[in-house]
Amino acid sequence: MIDLHTHTLFSDGVLLPSELIRRCEAKGFRGLIITDHVDYSTIDTVIPNVLKACKEIAAVSEIRVHVGAELTHLRPEHIKIMVKRARELGAHIVVVHGETITEPVLPGTNRAAIEAGADILAHPGLITEDDASLAKSRGVRLEISGRKGHAYANGHVVKMAQRVGAKLVFGSDSHTPDDLLDRGRAECIARGAGLEEKDIQEIFKEAESLIGL
Repeated sequence: MIDLHTHTLFSDGVLLPSELIRRCEAKGFRGLIITDHVDYSTIDTVIPNVLKACKEIAAVSEIRVHVGAELTHLRPEHIKIMVKRARELGAHIVVVHGETITEPVLPGTNRAAIEAGADILAHPGLITEDDASLAKSRGVRLEISGRKGHAYANGHVVKMAQRVGAKLVFGSDSHTPDDLLDRGRAECIARGAGLEEKDIQEIFKEAESLIGL
């Protein structure tokens, strides 16, 4: 399993980076990216601190670990500059918290994230076909979410992605140890969203390319 969307206590998760990595390691994960929520007030502290943990552990562990960031509830006008800032600080993957149907994310966030060239648009909710088409042309992946609530729109996301040929990835969006999903459970969620077996395997190949395996 490779998980592209996880959180620690540097945002709203419950585990230290070291414990999250160890729990993934114990479950047989091949890799993960820590993508704590950040905004204007925390980006300059969270990314460097998580990066420090990732570097120390990566030096002595076989699991592939990278620091990322999930830009969360930003004003759409600010997303482009914050994507750039996250990368300057060392984020390997930049995720933007999309227009999930369970939170009051500002309209226009999906489009701004895609135009900014984020790597992944997380739980993009009722994404439009136009935005999905733009994601394809910009190389932005759309997330199938393993998190309750965000996952309610997975079927729609799959439909829009397949209609225009946009790439999909899977993320658990884990905040607690119980949220961490093994490969079998992740495949079940993807299957439930309407993906065929060949497409399911493709999303995990995409994860390998993003994490460098």
